Amino acid sequence: MALLLQIPLIVAPRQRQLGIIPSRISITTLRLGLGLGLGLGLVPRKSKSRSNRNTVPSSSLHNNRLFVSVSPTMASTAQKVLVPIANGTEPMEAVITIDVLRRAGADVTVGSVENQPRVDAAHAVNILADALVSDYANTVFDLIALPGGMPGATNLRDCAVLESLVKKQAADGRLYAAVCASPAVALGPWGVLKGLKATCYPSFMEQLAPTATAVESRVQVDGRVVTSRGPGTTMEFAVALVEQLYGKEKAKEVSVPLVMRSNHGDEYAITELNPVEWTFDDCPKILVPIANGTEEMEAVMIIDILRRAKANVVVASVEDKVEILASRNVKLVADVLLDEAANLSYDLIVLPGGLGGAQAFANSEKLINLLKQQRESNRPYGAICASPALVLEPLGLLKGKKATAFPALCNKLSDQSEVENRVVVDGNLITSRGPGTTMEFALGIVEKLFGREKALELARAMLFIRP
Repeated sequence: MALLLQIPLIVAPRQRQLGIIPSRISITTLRLGLGLGLGLGLVPRKSKSRSNRNTVPSSSLHNNRLFVSVSPTMASTAQKVLVPIANGTEPMEAVITIDVLRRAGADVTVGSVENQPRVDAAHAVNILADALVSDYANTVFDLIALPGGMPGATNLRDCAVLESLVKKQAADGRLYAAVCASPAVALGPWGVLKGLKATCYPSFMEQLAPTATAVESRVQVDGRVVTSRGPGTTMEFAVALVEQLYGKEKAKEVSVPLVMRSNHGDEYAITELNPVEWTFDDCPKILVPIANGTEEMEAVMIIDILRRAKANVVVASVEDKVEILASRNVKLVADVLLDEAANLSYDLIVLPGGLGGAQAFANSEKLINLLKQQRESNRPYGAICASPALVLEPLGLLKGKKATAFPALCNKLSDQSEVENRVVVDGNLITSRGPGTTMEFALGIVEKLFGREKALELARAMLFIRP
């Protein structure tokens, strides 16, 4: 007979804010709506313990407490993964890979190849690594996955410790992977793609050709190597890595709460009601607040894509320091504190999701005042995932508006008539559903500010839609 334990998990305000579940409980999934736990940050911290391998939970929500019934019936083992990052790394590719693998339960180490943990990634996104790659020279990993970006890929290639680790990974028959420029710039020169099919960012295909059988797949798996093309294919790439590590069932379990597209590569569409022109002087100034518990994929995709469009994006921490710990333990560094950012006015304020982050936003008086002023002055504002339901709705900022949100939270919206749409624009408001809709959400903002052609140009450059 299976032993069933009902454990109240959300027991303290600080835990609730960060979306932390005690790490000694191995949680395969929290079945709230379309996977509320996996979608909103209710996942365990990295645990070094390999006990509780045979654990399957189910969950229920009573009086704002989440209860998980734990039954030792199925194996789930943490796989050790290294994701190296460097100055110039493409942040979307790094953060999506880290986030998705941690959702699957992998023990992911983010390693800097620089001489310090802080990395200046592309598009002025700053990430704090967990450690230096040099600290792991003798460590065995189940997977090493390289993000792309230039000169990030070159900096990864030039790291002797990383080169040695990946060569040993290939020689020992363990998984290794790369996306965007890195298959051609790093894996190829290291000689670990010989006789294998691989893909990369289109402009690096000629460089890849002498070192591998170059193919144009969005994600290519050949033996123990997985490669992919760019930012717009990275979520598919990360889910493929989950499948290689844990199998198809786990990959499906992880992918459903992401709200991914089924028609990868097709042109995207947004739903627009009551269209109005979004105006600005010279260059749009956009505020993106972040907090402990913010969904890092959503934050980084929004920031990265809007900066690609040449918008002036200000990333502001609502915490008391610029460094925040996002929902899957990715450490991001804001440009400024919200206290400083609040002294300015913005053409757009856009909130990423994540349960802990949304709760922090809702508790920030300064941010609430900024959002109310934005609405009163008829300037655009937007939110994704948990934030439409947990921030905008309680503040009355969705009154008279059509909106959407993370699937399991749509019942909190007063008007649910458009919730099945991936991106909804209603006048000066834009909302969206989750990590897998964030690229469309950010492109929808670009479209409103700069036009459809600019948005499609970026979508093609990122390989989100076919070139």
